[in-house]
Amino acid sequence: MKDIILKAENISKQYRLGQVGTGTMAHDLNRWWHQIRGKENPYLKIGDTNDRSTKGTSDYVWALQDINFEVERGEILGIIGKNGAGKSTLLKILSRVTAPTTGSIKFGGRVASLLEVGTGFNGEMTGRENIYLNGAILGMTKKEIKSKIDEIIEFSGCERYIDTPVKRYSSGMYVRLAFAVAAFLEPEILIVDEVLAVGDAEFQKKAIGKMQDISRTGGRTVLFVSHNMAAVKQLCTRGIVLENGKVVFDGETIDSINYYLNLNKIKSAENTVLISDKHRKFKTTKEIQILAITLLNPLYENCFTSANPIRLNFKVEFNKPIKCFRIAGSIFTSDEYKIGTFFTNNTENYENAKVLNLEVSLIDHNLSRGSYYFAFSIGNGDEEVGNNEYDIVYELLPFEITHKEDLKTPINKWPKDWGNIYFQSKLTNG
Repeated sequence: MKDIILKAENISKQYRLGQVGTGTMAHDLNRWWHQIRGKENPYLKIGDTNDRSTKGTSDYVWALQDINFEVERGEILGIIGKNGAGKSTLLKILSRVTAPTTGSIKFGGRVASLLEVGTGFNGEMTGRENIYLNGAILGMTKKEIKSKIDEIIEFSGCERYIDTPVKRYSSGMYVRLAFAVAAFLEPEILIVDEVLAVGDAEFQKKAIGKMQDISRTGGRTVLFVSHNMAAVKQLCTRGIVLENGKVVFDGETIDSINYYLNLNKIKSAENTVLISDKHRKFKTTKEIQILAITLLNPLYENCFTSANPIRLNFKVEFNKPIKCFRIAGSIFTSDEYKIGTFFTNNTENYENAKVLNLEVSLIDHNLSRGSYYFAFSIGNGDEEVGNNEYDIVYELLPFEITHKEDLKTPINKWPKDWGNIYFQSKLTNG
């Protein structure tokens, strides 16, 4: 049996644009009149989807719409999505800072939240006094708080300023103390928004380690929102992706990250990219230009195995006679980590050609499950010569590795800590 500690059912949140509060007195009276007659709120039937980049037709917007998910005890759930997707609104509802327009949430334990710098602290009170205040809000006795206070102060690294009013703290010190309070006062559910990004690298590493520790050894649940995909990948055991106020993906952490990072990477039907200036981050020499790149593997079969080469076609234009050139490329994971680079042989005697179609095959790439993309360059092949690149293009041809024919372990069970490369090996008797 699953031990469900948090269950969100049909959560929706509606806001009225351009107004402070829920609307006019006329709207409130209309809601009341429908309510006493046992009818549905009339304003639930209207409103636009939460797409911040488009102009809507209604004064009402659904910041969240029909959100459903469950969280098990001890699980670390990552909630990711673009700015305006509804992540902070969801966390405020889960923290009971605001109420949902429709739906309900069932909790199986005490909730502590760290939503933004300053939430829950009184600026006029000292750090020590705020620790006692937050503990009391969480329902702890003074004796319980006193038994934890030394650990909280030590973890926060703010001991020298602990008896100073927190209004004099830097934002980094503020969030250090706030996280320490939230983590050490033993809530069953800890909710952490992007606020950790305010801390330095040492503190972020420390905080992630603490969240892993309280989940594994304390059996406590963490809901974590961040735009730092490396932190989400390291910390979370599961992820959900929000887009325009709706859950569009719920699954394993690495799959959630790949889905999120590929939201805006739309492939053409022919697996061909026509190169334009948007693919170049800086001006190139134009002696040679890449006009188009095509993924030659059959359409909808870009699910390669280690025995299945990746085949690419380059359409290249020569604007002056070139004696020597070569093509280079790099493969990146969807979270922008470069995992490897290739170079073709130097190619000579193309002085008279105007436009060429060149094919490149990547053999024995041994990539494990995941989402990837390319960057390419074409240059004169001489690393000793400065400015040896004729053309460089970025973030092209996203593709997926979803299975491996030569592994006994199905690729959908490939653990995320095995990395991106499968090394082929052979055992012999010495």
